[in-house]
Amino acid sequence: RVFNLANQLWHTDSSYRHVPAKCSLLSARQLPPDKGETEFADLRAAYDALPDERKRALEGLQVEHSIFRSRSQIGFGEFNEAIASQLPPVRQLLIRRHAGSGRKTLYLASHASHIIGTPVEEGRKLLEELIAFATQPQFVYQHRWRLGDLVMWDNRCTMHRSRPYDESYNRVLHRTTVSDTANAIEREMGP
Repeated sequence: RVFNLANQLWHTDSSYRHVPAKCSLLSARQLPPDKGETEFADLRAAYDALPDERKRALEGLQVEHSIFRSRSQIGFGEFNEAIASQLPPVRQLLIRRHAGSGRKTLYLASHASHIIGTPVEEGRKLLEELIAFATQPQFVYQHRWRLGDLVMWDNRCTMHRSRPYDESYNRVLHRTTVSDTANAIEREMGP
């Protein structure tokens, strides 16, 4: 239960994997009477809204992503050595070019630990600022679930989070996640 509370943090599915998620599908099977919405933030629109000077300063920055970072934010640290060895931290570009449209996008998540080559706390402060910027109301869609709904999104340019609900009720959503074809650093900058 505590592990899954991290789904209430803004995140991008599997950004902590070398080859992260391309898209996800979520279908509503059982719902509480109210609450439990899912919010989606458009990271392309957020990137477009950044001042040009800020875009230039962020270009080429690499960020370490780790499942351990997101879970530590909610107080979960009970990973054994086997899990730690299976999910080592990975590097992702902070600004990526969407493989389908060619459009630039931020790539953020609660899994983002710090910016490589920058003091950890300084990098975390910048990431927190960017997440706050990207999750302003003009960039966010809130989906209010109805039984049978199926929502699909592109993890390469979207962050999402679940919203709290009364946990005395069941909330059953089935998720399918499709992996991307490559790590964006390798795709955009070469191996």
